Amino acid sequence: MPYQKIEDLPDTVKNNLPKHGQEIFRAAFNSAEEQYAEEERAFRMAWSAVKRNYEKGDDGHWHKKPE
Repeated sequence: MPYQKIEDLPDTVKNNLPKHGQEIFRAAFNSAEEQYAEEERAFRMAWSAVKRNYEKGDDGHWHKKPE
């Protein structure tokens, strides 16, 4: 099921990613879910998209990768 807005994302996404990361996740998830109609695959692809721009720091929080 596609996520219409950021507030609809699972708590694991909302509680761990900054807003921009959540936007990336939502867009990637919705695109993959529409294309493949497989929720598990859509989650993997969404996290992969997030990891292109963000990394988990030593503090356990996600941070934008340096450019």
